[in-house]
This record gives sequence, structure tokens and C-alpha cells, in this order.
Amino acid sequence: MNPVTGLSLGRVAIGAVALGNPALAGKLFQLDVEANPQLPYLARLFGSREVALGLVTLLSTGRTRRNLVLVGLAVDAADAATGYLGIQDGSVSRTTGLALVGPAVGAMVAGARGLLPGA
Repeated sequence: MNPVTGLSLGRVAIGAVALGNPALAGKLFQLDVEANPQLPYLARLFGSREVALGLVTLLSTGRTRRNLVLVGLAVDAADAATGYLGIQDGSVSRTTGLALVGPAVGAMVAGARGLLPGA
């Protein structure tokens, strides 16, 4: 499967979970759902962004698709930085932070691979 297609489908799936069941999404991200009553709100914000970015990328072609992959790379870099900063400021444990940074870096790799000629 093309890395961009796989990444986009993953965005839609993860986003749909965050929208439909934000408590489950929080648990998947190893966040303390009970201690964070605002978490469902933030999970839905994240979910809507992921679904939108995934769908528009799937439906696009050519230069537009390439530009959307670049936007996705920027978003994933921001997500990775957020996980790192969470570790630094103590808002998440090191284990949780690494669990948040890992998928973001993986998404960056998939997006970068999708930009390669012939991908």
C-alpha cells in the first residue's frame, strides 16, 4: 500500500475513535481520563482534525496531495514536539510521552516516504 494512503487511512481511523469514543482514545494514548474532565473535548478536536486531514488527502491528487502530505508532516512534527514537551514539563510520564511521540514520528516517516518519487 502506498505510504500516503496508509497514513491517511490511519488518520481517519484514529480520528474516528477520538470523535466517537474520546475516553477510549485517551486510554489508548495512556492519558488519565478520570483526572482530566476536559479530555473528551480535546480528543474530539484532535479527532476532527485527523479525519479531515486524512479524508482530504485521500481524495486529492497531484500537487494538492503533495502539499497536504507536507501539512501532515508539519502537524505530526508538532504532535511529536508536544509529546516531548509533555515529558519535559511533567504533564505526562516519560513512558506516556514516548508513546505519544512514537506514532507521530512514525507518521512523519510515512509521510516523507510518500513524498519520494515512485511512492
